[in-house]
Amino acid sequence: MPLHATRTSTSPWLTVVVLCVGQMMIVLDQNIVNVALPAVQQGLGLSAENLVWVVNAYVVPFGGLLLLAGRLGDLVGRKAVFLTGIALFSASSVLCGLATTETALIASRFLQGIGGAIASACILGMVATAFSGRREQAQAIAAYSFASAGGGAAGPLLGGVLTELLSWHWIFFINLPIGAVLVLIGVRALPRDRGPGLGKGTDFLGALLVTGGMMLLVYTVVDAERVGWGAARTLLLGALSLLLLAGFVLRQATAAQPLLPLGLFRSRSLAAANIVQFLLIAGMFGLLFFGTLYLQRVLAYSPLEAGLGYVPIAVVIAVVSLGLSARLNTRYGRRAVLLLGLALVVAAFVMLSFARVDGVYLVDFLPAGLVMGVGFGLAAPAVTGLGMTAVSPAESGIASGLFNTTQQIGGAIGLTVLSALVSARTDSLVASGQSEVPSLAGGYQLAFLAAAGFALAALLVGAALLKAEARQETGAPSEPVAPVS
Repeated sequence: MPLHATRTSTSPWLTVVVLCVGQMMIVLDQNIVNVALPAVQQGLGLSAENLVWVVNAYVVPFGGLLLLAGRLGDLVGRKAVFLTGIALFSASSVLCGLATTETALIASRFLQGIGGAIASACILGMVATAFSGRREQAQAIAAYSFASAGGGAAGPLLGGVLTELLSWHWIFFINLPIGAVLVLIGVRALPRDRGPGLGKGTDFLGALLVTGGMMLLVYTVVDAERVGWGAARTLLLGALSLLLLAGFVLRQATAAQPLLPLGLFRSRSLAAANIVQFLLIAGMFGLLFFGTLYLQRVLAYSPLEAGLGYVPIAVVIAVVSLGLSARLNTRYGRRAVLLLGLALVVAAFVMLSFARVDGVYLVDFLPAGLVMGVGFGLAAPAVTGLGMTAVSPAESGIASGLFNTTQQIGGAIGLTVLSALVSARTDSLVASGQSEVPSLAGGYQLAFLAAAGFALAALLVGAALLKAEARQETGAPSEPVAPVS
């Protein structure tokens, strides 16, 4: 039974704005914390080992609950699920800001991750179905892509401003007024919808398997950087998480009402778009994380200065994704725009791999960042549109959750792999007699080159697996969407 939506009297664009602000708030919070970590460590007296769990305590439930939350949106209504997630996210943000011990902060971050997963799992599905027209739908997806990318780029800046001018507590308090306004406006602006109910497709065993498997997998990935990929702990937990996920796949193949209908993957567009998304985000975390470290630890920028360094990139992403990508997608097809964007991302990472230890921002970072902004501003809306338009509106919630899960897993694995490469390269250069800063610069150069490899792999997958979709925007037949049980 499909999910029914009743449009309110408000504009569909107001719906998209509310959802995109929610998405930007959630993504912003994921990146704003990185800049404030030193201040958090000093304020609460956290050990280096526990400091990483200020980030990981959020990532683990967020990555693990997205599929379940997306399916709940399909069954009980995406509006209710989104608003519940925003309310929980905002309330737990206040608890984070009020925390006076590391235990309280880590526990609050776990709750915040749950709220973020519940809210964000439904956003993309609601954005993709806000309009029926192709051009308006492309514009809405472009706005969503900008919200995601803009939140990531603005996080370091806002984190630096709040931390330096107020305190680290305000990186969490800032979410309360935003969340409150979103809930108040969302109650009236978002379309009323209702699903078939929990009794019409609640695969509790499948939910338990995928949630446990995804949370354990994310935990294993983020913990592997500390204990090592070859450690017995990593291998054991990794094998257990894969066993749980294999059990989930088996369950979906046999369940009468599966949580994730495997028929979705009969669409080559959806499957390939998720692979491209995984590889693209795995590389993009290199820019957000190691780019910030390069500016601070090599060029000696303050947190505020490093954040300001990302402003031009955010502006370019906004101009391209909001003002250009929809027109190009409509005229030339999403596949062509995607491949162009990915090629520019590859070029930008290669440029960053030459960033010097005595570099200058205007020469070593900004040009590559601007190319990156154009590339990501083109690629992100295109790959999202290719994936989301391959499913029916009734499955847009679970498809949205799948896309977000792919993004989170890609980011976690990408960052872990790149971090391992940076550590190994830096240690090698230090052992050879180089000082700390040149060694760090060498490590970051390798990370950028590896990120280029992720983006190149995404380009090759897109070129190989998305051939049929090139004709979708020009009137030729497109790949049919397989029926979903």
